[in-house]
Amino acid sequence: MEHAPSEHPWLVALEQSALGAAMRQSEWLYPLVEILHILGFAILVGSIVGFDLRILGVNRRLPALVFARHNVPLAMVGFFIAAPMGFLLFATEATSIAVNTAFQIKLALIAAGLLNAGLFHLGPWRDIDHWGQSVTAPGLARVGAVISLLAWTGAIVGGRLIAYL
Repeated sequence: MEHAPSEHPWLVALEQSALGAAMRQSEWLYPLVEILHILGFAILVGSIVGFDLRILGVNRRLPALVFARHNVPLAMVGFFIAAPMGFLLFATEATSIAVNTAFQIKLALIAAGLLNAGLFHLGPWRDIDHWGQSVTAPGLARVGAVISLLAWTGAIVGGRLIAYL
């Protein structure tokens, strides 16, 4: 396989590794990993969307804390499936994917989504047990929910566009 000149020799090494070769050469490994990646981000983003919509006032009959206790662990499971599978997919063509604008945007949006989640847990999360059926989530929590929805939706769009840019 020809490799584009890279400023990062580790990308070439990853692509030329046994892992990269196995991902490219196996008839079943790449599709299996891609299916797991999609399943992982479906669990991740589905859980996040449900939680964010609750924070924005949808389905108020469920207290936010109850919703969080169900959805946050699911989101974590989804992330811990999607991330390693994404790395395996990346290994197949690391030199070209790393310079792909859609991939770079996807990574930036994932980082934004994770940072937003961390800030949410350090801030508004501390009062989540007070957001019952009649209490609206504070403005900062709702802003975080909108940022979260935009970041994770954008990450999906960026991931899909990798093949086209």
